[in-house]
Amino acid sequence: MTRLAYSIDADDLTASPMGLIVLQTDETLEPEFSAYFSDRTCPIYVSRIPSGKEVTTNTLAEMETALPVAADLLPKTRPFRVVGYGCTSASSVIGSEQVERMVQKTCDVAIVTNPLRAAAACAHDLGVGKFALLSPYIEEVNDPIREAFARNGILMDVFGTFGEAEEARVARISRQSLIDAATKLGREKSVEAVFISCTNLRTFDIIDEIEERLQKPVLTSNQSLAWHMRKLNCD
Repeated sequence: MTRLAYSIDADDLTASPMGLIVLQTDETLEPEFSAYFSDRTCPIYVSRIPSGKEVTTNTLAEMETALPVAADLLPKTRPFRVVGYGCTSASSVIGSEQVERMVQKTCDVAIVTNPLRAAAACAHDLGVGKFALLSPYIEEVNDPIREAFARNGILMDVFGTFGEAEEARVARISRQSLIDAATKLGREKSVEAVFISCTNLRTFDIIDEIEERLQKPVLTSNQSLAWHMRKLNCD
């Protein structure tokens, strides 16, 4: 065996890495993030967290203790400016502040965001506070989401759900079903914007069409999380 010489490249300090914690059952967030960050210069490192096949408040709460383990699997060579936790409903059950604390236990990161925190920031940036909520979840999961948004000054008096608990089915809800449901909810006169909740819903290529139909802003879990992580990483 011949031992060969090598040199070490310096890190690009202008390209701060981002971290992303994705649910084991999520089939949508990573492909959509590839599209949202197709122009990125900074790397995004991904870890997975165990999650239930069905979405209930119990399976969501169980992720709290798994967060430090998932965060610990992210690379440790450089500190992170931002890590995203990719679950809207679990963030409402666990609480955004607690999610951040649990991730920071094992990961050197300045800020931890999630779709709920990100959507609230995006709503405030747009100056809208009366949303229609479109959710795939069963009712016990919808209530904490609406309550969490209300604590951030965002009302979701208009809401609708597909009533689906199984993640594999959520990931396969059709494009047209999402467009039709969001359009129906968003047409209510009191509604200023629409929020489509769940990182496992395939929403990347439907936002523009719904906005064109409604002439109102449309936010989604994945779009909001991508927007907030980009903003936090660049500020």
